[in-house]
Amino acid sequence: MRCLTGIDRLAAGLKHNSIIGRRLGVITNPTGLTSDFRSSIEIIAGLPESELTALFACEHGLRGELQAGKHVDDEVDPIFGVPVYSLYGATRKPDAAMLEKIDTLIFDIQDLGVRFYTYMTTLLYAMEACAEHGKSLIVLDRPNPLGGNRVEGGLLEPGYESMVGGWQIPISTGMTIGEYARMANDLRGTCCDLDVIGLEGWSRAMDYADTGLPWMLPSPNIPTLDTVRLYSGTCFFEGTNLSEGRGTTRPFEWIGAPWIDGEALAKAFNAYRLPGIHAHSVYMTPTFSKHQGVSCGGVMLFVTDSAKLEAVRAGLVLLHLVSRMYPDSFQWLTPPEGRNRYFIDLLTGSDDVRKHIHEEEGLRRITEQWENDTDRWRTMRAPYLLCGEA
Repeated sequence: MRCLTGIDRLAAGLKHNSIIGRRLGVITNPTGLTSDFRSSIEIIAGLPESELTALFACEHGLRGELQAGKHVDDEVDPIFGVPVYSLYGATRKPDAAMLEKIDTLIFDIQDLGVRFYTYMTTLLYAMEACAEHGKSLIVLDRPNPLGGNRVEGGLLEPGYESMVGGWQIPISTGMTIGEYARMANDLRGTCCDLDVIGLEGWSRAMDYADTGLPWMLPSPNIPTLDTVRLYSGTCFFEGTNLSEGRGTTRPFEWIGAPWIDGEALAKAFNAYRLPGIHAHSVYMTPTFSKHQGVSCGGVMLFVTDSAKLEAVRAGLVLLHLVSRMYPDSFQWLTPPEGRNRYFIDLLTGSDDVRKHIHEEEGLRRITEQWENDTDRWRTMRAPYLLCGEA
């Protein structure tokens, strides 16, 4: 049996009381796609007895055309003639004016099941807005591309909330976006009128390739499933002066800088014998972002066994090695003017990594603490799973 997403089930004629006779708004992007390559917007606009009245664009834009961090502008959609409201510009949360002509808001975005992917925070804000303004919310569920069992990384500490971490969750949740919405709605006390149109034919042990669904890159620098598999660890380098691969053909699969000896770093990393991953020296010249136009030494990370890979642990080991091997060159990116949080702190969920990852004892202790956090999270999330543990 092939996997059916929430939008596939709507396209097949599923009826829902919060859709029939309602004015509908949709938060989506290019990943809003049926298994036979039809746009979610097209499907929802064509639903009988309802009306599409607004669209909402989050980071990277409604059609995925913008690079990370670029503000998204309001516009009128040229195809459907409805307003497109930005949730990644002056405001990150739908306001009363945006929701005025909407009865039900529908969320259909392929996330990564990773805390610092901003779509998860956009969903939290949408839930809050719907609760505040008396609107219902439907999440069209999609598979977690890392599977439903992989949980990694420490819980974000209070005070470190941001767009790259809106709630006290681990780095890799091991949940679908619909399961996550149910849990957040309950434990955060949002009390949104929420429903999830769940998956059919999906199991937690499934690799995304086993679902039969097309893979549409959810943002410009997440092109492949190997990028997805590594992102939860290599994204840490966004908080450093190393390139995380933006501007190369291998974003988040390669990290480097002009002062890195790729052969030495690969040898040191591989000595840890981490499961499911191998580092190899590769030199690249980013065409944009950090070190644009400069030849950089670095390592390409190869996923040798996706079932055994622990990407977050691999990212910590790489940070540890680079900070120790290149103490005179390695730097954390300092907070922008007017802000007091280092970006690495927002990514990792506290200041612990920034302050202690260079120490052998720091690496050991952080790894152990994060493993304890994931055990707690597995217990916390259990009541909210729509598909049982494998």
